[in-house]
Amino acid sequence: MKRLITTVLVAGALCACGGAQHENSVLRSVELTTPVLMQETRMKCYPGIVREAHTIGLGFKTAGQIERIYVKEGDYVRQGQLLAELDAADYRLGVEALQIQYDQLKEEMARMKQLFDQKSISANDYEKAVAGLKQLGVQLQMNKNKLDYTKLYAPTDGYVQTVNFSPAEMVDAGTAMFTLLDVSHMEVTADIPAAEYHRRDRFVRYRCTADGIDGELPMKLLSLTPKADGNQLYQLRLTFDGQPDKRLTAGMNVEVGIVVEDTASARGVAVPLCALFRDNGTGEPSVWVFGADSTVCKRPVVLGGTDAEGRAVVVKGLTGEERIVQAGVHVLRDGERVRVIEKPSKTNVGGLL
Repeated sequence: MKRLITTVLVAGALCACGGAQHENSVLRSVELTTPVLMQETRMKCYPGIVREAHTIGLGFKTAGQIERIYVKEGDYVRQGQLLAELDAADYRLGVEALQIQYDQLKEEMARMKQLFDQKSISANDYEKAVAGLKQLGVQLQMNKNKLDYTKLYAPTDGYVQTVNFSPAEMVDAGTAMFTLLDVSHMEVTADIPAAEYHRRDRFVRYRCTADGIDGELPMKLLSLTPKADGNQLYQLRLTFDGQPDKRLTAGMNVEVGIVVEDTASARGVAVPLCALFRDNGTGEPSVWVFGADSTVCKRPVVLGGTDAEGRAVVVKGLTGEERIVQAGVHVLRDGERVRVIEKPSKTNVGGLL
């Protein structure tokens, strides 16, 4: 009987040892990640709209009847290009009439100058004649200006948005003949909430992105309206830092990014929330650090909240150079050897290659 009990105990011990050896031989699979160093800046994004620099109402500086219109709605015009002109016949006759009077008086002044030098006329009469010539010269120049005003030129590069009159119609001075979109430079406007407006002194730089255009376009600040609208939003106006992409047009939707100096954020590293666990003994937050020998060791950390992307901010305990476990953290033991599950390459979706 004693021999039978001894045999059973020995067999049980061997089974136990075999079971322990089998349990130790199983490698748990884990997924690793690397802590991300916290940045001192953060990006805030808002919808924006590309706008022309100005909308200009163009009109003649004198009244008259429209003789010709050289552009139509939607045309792109260059600075100095002739857009329209008035019937200038009467203005031309006015200039010719004053030119004749001016030339005649100028010849008379030459004779009076000789008489004045000979003291044949008084100084008062001569000064009156000089003033009369100057006054007539001013009137002549005014009529020449009005003749020039019968032609309307584009003050800047842009697109003709509307044409408000037709040939043969009468227009007064200053009446808007055309509406011109000034595209000499493009702008982007966006509305930002009051919380961001109060942090405007921390704005570092600006950029925008648009569908169909690769990369980010750097921007410069033009203005930030200090008055909120009915929705408590403040209008931000930006211009492109350099020549904008030709594919950008007025009215296009873009995304405006504002890089804000985040001085209030904790200095440290960011880790996924799933990488954290509570130590069973102390209850303090910890992570599993993967070692060169494929074992994991528990490391307590000090947390500082979460960042804008929802990751946990670790302010003490990690340097950012470690590889930590982010999947399978609740079944590991200190010093346990593990097997790493590598993430498939982006070009090898599903790990088929």
